[in-house]
Amino acid sequence: MTQQGFTHLNESGGARMVDVSAKEITTRTATATGRVLVSGEVIGLLRGAGVPKGDAIAVARIAGIQAAKRTPDLVPLCHPIAVHGVDVDLEIHDDHVAIRAVVRTADRTGVEMEALTCVAVAGLALIDMVKAVDPAAEITAVHVDEKTGGKTGLWQREDHR
Repeated sequence: MTQQGFTHLNESGGARMVDVSAKEITTRTATATGRVLVSGEVIGLLRGAGVPKGDAIAVARIAGIQAAKRTPDLVPLCHPIAVHGVDVDLEIHDDHVAIRAVVRTADRTGVEMEALTCVAVAGLALIDMVKAVDPAAEITAVHVDEKTGGKTGLWQREDHR
């Protein structure tokens, strides 16, 4: 028996992984976004000759995909699920790089954590690639924008904090 309203706690209040075996398998997606704030010098390099360490955008994209697949290894109570697709887009703006990840599965639980992990690690990889040029680069505004599938169906972020 779990404490009312807290499905990740057992009757003693300890952490547990929720049993999702009785849930229906449905197609599920999650979209997450975030930003990496960088200097004008970094933006210029990304739009031009590139940063000294190499193709920062490609490295960040691959890191994000890898992270989505490894989320249960990083987030203790996250279920290991089959990740069927990951799209990671990085768009260079005048003062930041926008990151958008869409993760898809057909499973018993959603992929919100996979999408968030994808964005966060893509941001970390980007910072690693540009830190020699901009040691003040920072990740910000990482959140889920939309999820589909499962019992609740479509959910979209209404507030843009």
